Amino acid sequence: MKIEYIHEPTDLQCGQAVLAMVLGIAPEQVCADLCNERETTLKEMRSYFESHGVSMSSQRRQAQSKHDLPSLALLSLETPRCWHWSLYADGIFYDPEHGVLDDFPKCARRYFWELTIE
Repeated sequence: MKIEYIHEPTDLQCGQAVLAMVLGIAPEQVCADLCNERETTLKEMRSYFESHGVSMSSQRRQAQSKHDLPSLALLSLETPRCWHWSLYADGIFYDPEHGVLDDFPKCARRYFWELTIE
């Protein structure tokens, strides 16, 4: 899957940036659709993905390393500042705050949900 990196428009829009990267749309459109320019909830992430043809696994799983991840995953990371949404696709991390990375950004705990584009 080809992902175009999007930096979060504000410090509170990592979820909107992840949704936008997966769906290939602007984060401003995601904000408008969700009527939310602040932090996104898991419920909002799941609902928006599913309404746009992307299924999300029902179980949250923990990752110790990137080898634990499926080819496409929504990440929930406990970073030094806060809990944070991020994206993993085909061996590359697309982090709305930290950029395109080869490994997880600095974080204490790492959870993921597998994403499947229908």
